[in-house]
Amino acid sequence: MAELAPVIFLVLTALVFDFINGFHDAANAISTIVSTRVLTPGQAVLWAAFFNFVAFFLVGVPVAKTIGTGIIHIDIITDAVIFSALGGAIAWNLITWYLGLPSSSSHALIGGLIGVGIVKGGLDVLVLSGIEKTVLFIVLSPAIGMALGLGLMTLVTNLCRHSTVYRADRVFRKLQLLSAAIFSMGHGMNDAQKTMGIIALVLYSRGMLGPVFHIPAWTEITCYTVIGLGTMAGGWRIVKTMGTKITKLRPMGGFSAETAAALAIIGASLGGIPVSTTHTITGAIVGVGATHRLTAVHWGVAGTIVWAWVLTIPLSALISALIYHLLILF
Repeated sequence: MAELAPVIFLVLTALVFDFINGFHDAANAISTIVSTRVLTPGQAVLWAAFFNFVAFFLVGVPVAKTIGTGIIHIDIITDAVIFSALGGAIAWNLITWYLGLPSSSSHALIGGLIGVGIVKGGLDVLVLSGIEKTVLFIVLSPAIGMALGLGLMTLVTNLCRHSTVYRADRVFRKLQLLSAAIFSMGHGMNDAQKTMGIIALVLYSRGMLGPVFHIPAWTEITCYTVIGLGTMAGGWRIVKTMGTKITKLRPMGGFSAETAAALAIIGASLGGIPVSTTHTITGAIVGVGATHRLTAVHWGVAGTIVWAWVLTIPLSALISALIYHLLILF
């Protein structure tokens, strides 16, 4: 039992990160549907949490395998490495939640792994192919979200050009339930898998998975459940930023933004790419706002969000490195 205690502690720490991920990123899933008043905040978090879990039935674990083996070399993994990476990610998530900034939980975790990996074994332990792919999508995911949001909003606006505002709002209020559900599934299938990868690393480093790295079924069910519970808890500070401060949304715009972001995230998930749901939905919201006029987007708020994106990996890496140093000292 004594040998299992560190494993249980690290798995529970990973699930704390999973819960905070859902809590922190609830805004991504519900901000548009709350700001358009299609659902109340309470209804929205329940809707999003349910579809977070539904993702379990729709996709495998390609993102989990990227996190588990595609950021740092698996042979340097120790209990201290895992705890430090999770500690850096959790700390950054809580800091940005407190400040109301929609930063990326995914990149916080990746930054945590990079920071502790460099301290533990130097630059040689980094898996550059996986990191390069992740860094590339820091730029690509909001750009793709923006392009799809702009394109979808333009398309639906043209399709509804002979409709009244009242009729269009009534139709898109119903459609937004569907788009929010699809986006929540995309959020679950990408973000829950990151915690699966960490838990599998813990088990593999202890020889509990056998000779081949894989993701046990129980970790999938557990991580999808916990991220759903975190989403139910909600992150209201970030909801306000995402739903009202970037641009004003109507149901048509909310539907377009959610659908655009969902398409981008689901595509990345199927390709095993750990993208930021935060970056993607923010880009989509900006794209939708820009279809009206460029001044409809509050670019100062968007600029602040971009700075949070830029700083996430280096600062979470720094925090995880400091935690690792402290663990070694004591």
